[in-house]
Amino acid sequence: MNIRVSCLTAVLTACSSTPTQQTQQQQPIVNQSDDAVTEARFSQNLNELLNQVSQTQEIPLLALETGFLEAKTFPSIRKLVLPPSGTFKKNWLAYRKRFIEPVRLKAGRAFWDENQAFLSQTQQEYGVPAEIIVAIIGIETIYGRQTGNFRVKDVLSTLAFSYPETPNKPAREQLFKDQLKELILLCWTEAGGKLPAHNTTQGMSSSRFSSCLNQNSSYAGAIGLPQFMPSSIRNFAVDGDGDGRIDLKQSPKDAIVSVANFMKQHGWQAGMPISFPAQTNAIPAAKELADGEPKLKYTVQELIDRGILTKQQGDLQSGGVEPQSKAFIVDLPYPDKDGLDQAQYFVGLNNFLTIVQYNRSNFYAQSVAEFAEALGYKNQSVVPVEAPSKAVTPKAGSEKAKAKKSGVKKKAKTT
Repeated sequence: MNIRVSCLTAVLTACSSTPTQQTQQQQPIVNQSDDAVTEARFSQNLNELLNQVSQTQEIPLLALETGFLEAKTFPSIRKLVLPPSGTFKKNWLAYRKRFIEPVRLKAGRAFWDENQAFLSQTQQEYGVPAEIIVAIIGIETIYGRQTGNFRVKDVLSTLAFSYPETPNKPAREQLFKDQLKELILLCWTEAGGKLPAHNTTQGMSSSRFSSCLNQNSSYAGAIGLPQFMPSSIRNFAVDGDGDGRIDLKQSPKDAIVSVANFMKQHGWQAGMPISFPAQTNAIPAAKELADGEPKLKYTVQELIDRGILTKQQGDLQSGGVEPQSKAFIVDLPYPDKDGLDQAQYFVGLNNFLTIVQYNRSNFYAQSVAEFAEALGYKNQSVVPVEAPSKAVTPKAGSEKAKAKKSGVKKKAKTT
């Protein structure tokens, strides 16, 4: 969901809130607008955007109009992006059970076996563990099994010009207008067109342009195995298989390297952990600091001092996680059997926040971490290696004279 940007908790989602493929197949979507007025307003707004792109990128307007000739609004998409009702309670346990389950884990191991050498190579080059890459693609689409049944130009057009009435409607519509522009530029270049086009279609394949605009996506407009939004494809996708083009729908290698590149570009720290569970006896302290804001604000030492972390936890006692490194408190709510509000608390480090940049949901980020651990990922930091001490002859009568240890340095570690 990648902006990415990638899950509808931040509305650029792809995966966790996407209905299952089976449900979509049983209830096919029909292109139909609510009424003639809505359709007329939609057409006018879309034409204005096409004119704007045509002018700024010097693309012949007729080529754009032809590509969007059959674009329609989807009332059903507007329903899918609506926020939950006021009585809805977030349920971390149900969310986790949905994604960390036998079918996805089995598919993940098979995907890893099929791409083992390439995953190892990508991990070494980008510093992102193979387990994290496999977990993300598995949670997003079960390795391509669930990539969406909606036509991407219709999805982005609907959400850009006919977003449902919500308090954040203006911001959301602008977000999807930007993504629609990105889609046009993406498809234009994929079809062989130049940017700026200098008012010519020379070298551009109209059929490839149309095919790109009409490709399947999630109901939020995310594409392919890793569910990248158009802007993320343009900015972070990589040609992993070396065939000269990026294909996130059919090429596992392209998907693998693109995920790794996205994570690296968004600050993934190689060899560092993702999160630690808060100490049970310090839940009140963790609850007090959990403000729901995905921002690194407390030092690890502060959290140790409050009892939320301990030096014996993970590998903190080894010094791999610097005491002054930043973290934040993650609360994952769920109702208990009596319907009472409960929560699990974690300490999210920098790499947790990096996963949140892929899909803006703490549920999602912790699920990726635990999915990766189920595949064998070790949630540990690089442990400093101490160089041999140099012998120092103590001065007579000096109580402070000691053998000095050399400086500590970290080495890269693959998991």
